[in-house]
Amino acid sequence: MVLRKLATVAGLAAFALYLWGLLCVLGALVQAEDGGADSSPALPCRTTNGQVDGPEDPRAARVVDYSVDFVPLRFVCEMTGGGSYVTETVPGYVNPAVYGLALAALGCWVAALVAAPPGPRGVRGPGG
Repeated sequence: MVLRKLATVAGLAAFALYLWGLLCVLGALVQAEDGGADSSPALPCRTTNGQVDGPEDPRAARVVDYSVDFVPLRFVCEMTGGGSYVTETVPGYVNPAVYGLALAALGCWVAALVAAPPGPRGVRGPGG
């Protein structure tokens, strides 16, 4: 029973942390899709830390497009000539923590199945 609760808690924590990273990526998408005179290259590709007032990234002059990867969560700036680089829009702790918590949840769930296989509970046999 304890292992199942630990699996649930670890799974919910991984899900919550993934949602946090997804919000960061969606924020970068909103910035990238914001049109106007200062919209090329996309703001998340232009700065090294993905912030409005961050230092300029020298690779930004060659950016032609961007994409989003959902596993792992990241915002990718694509450059001329086929190169690309990942911005720092998702905090560095998000992806490793999501993977670790998901593995912990899976491990606890498997251990709970091995320790106490599911079956009927509270069923009494004859004379019991």
